Amino acid sequence: MAPLPTASAEITQFFHQWLETFAGFVRDVDYASARPLFHPDVLAFGTHSDVIPGLDQWVTTQWDNVWPKTADFRFVLEQTAILASPDGAMATVIAPWTSTGYHPDGSPFPRPGRATMVFARDANGWLCVHSHMSLNRGVPQASHADRPVKAW
Repeated sequence: MAPLPTASAEITQFFHQWLETFAGFVRDVDYASARPLFHPDVLAFGTHSDVIPGLDQWVTTQWDNVWPKTADFRFVLEQTAILASPDGAMATVIAPWTSTGYHPDGSPFPRPGRATMVFARDANGWLCVHSHMSLNRGVPQASHADRPVKAW
């Protein structure tokens, strides 16, 4: 059996930077800046919905229920795997992440999870076309921070 189609160093570097950029938008609760990273018809899975068709619905049903209620979101780059099709048209990023959740009394708790994201590349570059982000087992689903949204 052939080995997994591991991404080149150049593609790996691109996606490490993409993850860092996206994580910064999550930490800033900046939906407007994060939107261009995703295809408008992205299909997503998340904590608050099973299949989310389209970026607008994903922002309102998932991002807005999570980003303002958590803090410190970061991908664990050293544990991230990136696969790419031999023709360079598709890539998959598998990445654990960390964040801080908050109990109703305001006390923090570790809120780790994992993500799988599928990207398609065209003449304009890479866009995420599918995302599945989920919490690790045993992590409380609800978090109770109330941070302001920087930009819609």
